[in-house]
Amino acid sequence: MLVPVFLAVSMVIFLIIHWVPGDPIDNMVQIGSSPEQKAALVARYGLDQPLLVQYGVWLRNLSTGDLGDAIILRRPVLELITENLPHSLRLGGLAFLFSTVVGIATGALAAVFKDSWIDRSVMALILLGSTLPSFWLGLLMILLFAVQLEWFPVSGARTWTAMVLPVLTIGLHGVALVARVTRAAMLDISRRDFVLMLHAKGLSHQRIQLQHVLRHAMLPVVTILSLRIGWIIGGAVTIEYVFARPGLGSLLITSLAQRDYPVVQGCLLMLAIAVMLGTLLGDLVQAGMDPRVREHLR
Repeated sequence: MLVPVFLAVSMVIFLIIHWVPGDPIDNMVQIGSSPEQKAALVARYGLDQPLLVQYGVWLRNLSTGDLGDAIILRRPVLELITENLPHSLRLGGLAFLFSTVVGIATGALAAVFKDSWIDRSVMALILLGSTLPSFWLGLLMILLFAVQLEWFPVSGARTWTAMVLPVLTIGLHGVALVARVTRAAMLDISRRDFVLMLHAKGLSHQRIQLQHVLRHAMLPVVTILSLRIGWIIGGAVTIEYVFARPGLGSLLITSLAQRDYPVVQGCLLMLAIAVMLGTLLGDLVQAGMDPRVREHLR
């Protein structure tokens, strides 16, 4: 299904970008330029062709690995993405690792101490982390930890300390989601018959929860984590801009303001591919963990 999904996503991306008011030529022409000069630029970049023809040309070039050339920056789009993608992958990877480890640990802690003050505190933090917008949380962290306390840099990517606030900003939303799924899955597994048998054998509650229940509860957690692989890179778009970091997000937002169609299309396509590959990876991991899934795939 990756091929038809990819084609559908590419068409949606192309149409949405070209339906947005304005075009890159408006950012190129000088004040006082004649309509003939603007028309010549439009024809030069093929923007006078019907959308279907433009999409066909773009898709044909895409099949050969050619994402086109940036209209404003006048550089190959693939080169721009190659320069900025490592920054986004580094930020997204650290945020994913943080949200996975802390989320599973927090959710398991809440499930082990169900209905206690620990459980209620964790659920309150989960609710808070789920409702705060990422860009607003990032601004709060800049104000508190960078401006007031001066612990971390406000922006940039020159030192490892500049990664801390962006990673926390992106990762806290993932922590809330992963913790909620982990807690719900463990509580569901705790009602199974084999858990009652383990209690009858005299095993401690904590040992049963952490050694047996948590292991069986990993299947839905892996599912949500696989989706997070793609979404966490997409979530870095606004955070990179808030923290003035280089990356795919900063490139995308700058190109959107300039209506640089090829760059915007290339960036959005990379984000869509990340989501699709994350979903595929999740399916493969599920098949490796659960024999029932492998049987269904056959």
